[in-house]
Amino acid sequence: MKVVYSLRHRAHHPQHEFESSGFQEPFEHPERAEIIRAALDADHRFDFVAPDDWGTDPIDAVHDPGLVAFLATAWEEYQQSHPYTHDVVPDVFHLPGIRDGMGPAVEPTDIGARLGWWCYETTTPLTHGTYDAARSSVDVALTAADHVVAGDRVAYGLCRPPGHHAARAVYGGYCFFNNAAIVAQHLASTTGGKVAVLDVDYHHGNGTQQIFYDRADVQFVSLHGDPQRAYPYLTGHRDERGTGPGDGTTSNFPLPAEVEDDEYLTALTAACGEIDAFGAESIVVSLGLDTYWEDPICDFALTADGFERCGRLVRELGRPTVVLQEGGYATAELGVNALAWLSGVLSE
Repeated sequence: MKVVYSLRHRAHHPQHEFESSGFQEPFEHPERAEIIRAALDADHRFDFVAPDDWGTDPIDAVHDPGLVAFLATAWEEYQQSHPYTHDVVPDVFHLPGIRDGMGPAVEPTDIGARLGWWCYETTTPLTHGTYDAARSSVDVALTAADHVVAGDRVAYGLCRPPGHHAARAVYGGYCFFNNAAIVAQHLASTTGGKVAVLDVDYHHGNGTQQIFYDRADVQFVSLHGDPQRAYPYLTGHRDERGTGPGDGTTSNFPLPAEVEDDEYLTALTAACGEIDAFGAESIVVSLGLDTYWEDPICDFALTADGFERCGRLVRELGRPTVVLQEGGYATAELGVNALAWLSGVLSE
């Protein structure tokens, strides 16, 4: 299996995140990707390749170009008024209720206010190298997809930062550009066939859902913690099924706490059935490993054996598959868990 990886992910290196009314060490940090890289590099079945440079056109195909332009300069612009600020986060947020009944808002000119225009929460700081790392993550994802288009049955993009919480015109949830959505759009436009995005991260992929919610050619299927208790709280309910031409192309499987391997596999079987019925010609997997039983910010109870079984089930769909890394915060176990899931999808 081709593994696409870039050292540039290390450029995004927050020192803190602000959550639960306090600062803490970030759960999303460079060591996550390095532990996965080391585990796969020690296994002869995985062949590491460098990403190509894809530019910003594929990003603009799914994101508001204003978001791309903002992220390209925001950290440097913030330093002009707040020098030596390592982690840059919003102070205020653009919420519709502020101008309720007064007409739409316009993007502010002040950099502090613009942060809250484009970002929706506080755990996703910008650092000096964030934009370069986010661009490299997109390059990793698209290069993995290109290997599949060229004939590989499966390829893995070791993406960092992750992407599935980034919506069309906002970033957050550790995500800046939506790697899975960018790849799904690329596959749909390149192959002309239907594409399914299967999101198995513990947290609902609100950004991917929003981007394709009215599309008939891209399906979004997600297994995740019930939004009544799990981030991002506002999306991922069963009755969210798409709209307009996309009515019925979104499927959500919100799951209770402490879900173990067998129960999760039952839900994944149903999710794969939805993909089969849709007639997807290729699959993009948003691979979150935060469903692991020891993950510090999640409450599922999957094991490494369960991950291998999940990979096998996706393998049985028999479609060309692009696997992209999303979450997973039990850092020490990330290599073992990634290896288990990918071993399953490699199985015969």
